[in-house]
Amino acid sequence: MISYYKNVNFGEPRGFVKVLKGDMKETFFPDDPFKGFGGEPPGRRIWKGLQYFVPLFEWLTQYNFRLFRYDLLAGITIASLAIPQGISYANLAKIPPIIGLCEYISSSSSSSSSLLSSFLLLYTFCINPPKGQFSIILPESWRWECAVAGIIFFTFLQVTRYVVGPLKKGINPPSIRELTFDSKYIMAPVKAGIITGIIALAEGIAIARSFAIMKNEQIDGNKEMIAFGLMNIVGSFTSCYLTTGPFSKSAVNYNAGCKTQMANVVMAICMLLTLLFLAPLFSYTPMVALSAIIMSAMLGLIEYEKVYRLLKVDKFDFCICMVAFFGVAFISMDIGLGLSILLGIIRTLLYAARPATCKLGSIPGCSNLYRDIEQYPVGMGTPGILVLQLGSPIFYTNSSYVRERILRWVRDEEINSVDKQEDCVGHLILELGGVTAIDMTGIEALFELKRLLELKGVKMSLVNPRLDVMEKLITSEFIDAIGKESVFLSVDDAVEACRFRLSKGTEPPS
Repeated sequence: MISYYKNVNFGEPRGFVKVLKGDMKETFFPDDPFKGFGGEPPGRRIWKGLQYFVPLFEWLTQYNFRLFRYDLLAGITIASLAIPQGISYANLAKIPPIIGLCEYISSSSSSSSSLLSSFLLLYTFCINPPKGQFSIILPESWRWECAVAGIIFFTFLQVTRYVVGPLKKGINPPSIRELTFDSKYIMAPVKAGIITGIIALAEGIAIARSFAIMKNEQIDGNKEMIAFGLMNIVGSFTSCYLTTGPFSKSAVNYNAGCKTQMANVVMAICMLLTLLFLAPLFSYTPMVALSAIIMSAMLGLIEYEKVYRLLKVDKFDFCICMVAFFGVAFISMDIGLGLSILLGIIRTLLYAARPATCKLGSIPGCSNLYRDIEQYPVGMGTPGILVLQLGSPIFYTNSSYVRERILRWVRDEEINSVDKQEDCVGHLILELGGVTAIDMTGIEALFELKRLLELKGVKMSLVNPRLDVMEKLITSEFIDAIGKESVFLSVDDAVEACRFRLSKGTEPPS
């Protein structure tokens, strides 16, 4: 049953199950993907749910040969890049190079032999000098400088001859039977999994969002996490290391004309064929070429414009960025990332423990409009009435601070009133539109605040409590303690009522 007093809704609080269901739905499915499932038969609901969690079943039914042409070219292109990168990153991680290649069979994330690399370098610098991008157009003139550069590179590769080493054919055998939860070994993968998982999710979702913006599309973070989890679980069955959607291969895939995820299937097939038949050919891949791939990828991660933007917009974000960069570069990846995450958590805790509160004043010439007087110095207060706005949830972490900060506002206002020879504060109005949630400790803080204000002769009023907050205030009987007549829809209504009380010493008419 809905009960109104002065247009304020004082209805019965919702049931626990209904509130929990709404909170869970908003947390895990903010885009409401199951909205149209209501009138569907059970089989259809199951099929649509499967399409949501595994998008393959959604786009595969509409797939055609026209799309496959683009995906085939993109898949072959990305495979040519994935082969040397897989070997490079496996060497960097001190694991067998073959594992780096196996990674791409279970997930969707160019080099060649020494001779082919030397030929490409010779062709690039001697016959077709770079002009911003590679092409296969024959040159119009011969340049001896390019020939010299090509010969030098060719000679360097022949002299050094630091190569990958033997690569066996075939894929890794299933390793799930070797899974163990022995306490001697479990902490190392837990630590590595947490750190790399955080990095993978942050990188993958950020990359997906950047490409979605380019195509005016939306991404679902839940689906991204499901995809990362599934492909890494499948990859772990053959001892693959963690994989995600790196920016370099995603950019190549996008620029190659990829239309659907079928491009990743093509790439996986190419990698499988390479492992089964061509793996030994890559044994002669020069280490210097692999080092160049890694260096190129690392240099591409340094975005000076964004660092400068951080410095201008948010100094704290800039500090976190610098701590992560120098920590990873000069100490270790674990320490660098750990320190940056710690700083981020500290900032979040500071924001949660010290929420913003501000004093509101009426804007001259704008009827019924109240704004922060620090942001709008022209805002005017009302003698004897203090209007404060709270802008965050009130929990056990910040309830004491909120109470003490409000009392300090009252003390400061009383001092200002004495200096200006105005009436002391008789009414405190709390605008709660920004308070999205409150727990029992926060409610107890409001009770304590009410008691301390009454000792000072100050009455408390509330403006626009949100539904969840209002229900808890009603259930805890705080509304009964201050009276329904002290709850208002707008700041203007509350100010007018408090003015009437100050002038007449009675309650305004309903």
